[in-house]
Amino acid sequence: MVGYEFYWRDEIEKEHFIGILPERRKIPERITKDSVLNWGWKIIGNNSDVSNIYFVQVEMEELKK
Repeated sequence: MVGYEFYWRDEIEKEHFIGILPERRKIPERITKDSVLNWGWKIIGNNSDVSNIYFVQVEMEELKK
C-alpha cells in the first residue's frame, strides 16, 4: 500500500514530521501532487506561517483485520 510522510521545514531549515497519510483512492488519475499536499495543509492549517511543506511517498504494509 502506498502512503505519504509529510514534513515541513521551518525558518531555520529544521525539518518537522507532520504525519502519515495512507493512499486509499482507487482511481490513480485522481492522485496529484496538489491533492496529496491538500491533506498536509488541512493538518497544519492554511493560515499558519508554514510555507515549506513536502511529502515523501513510501510503501506501507497493509494491516490484516
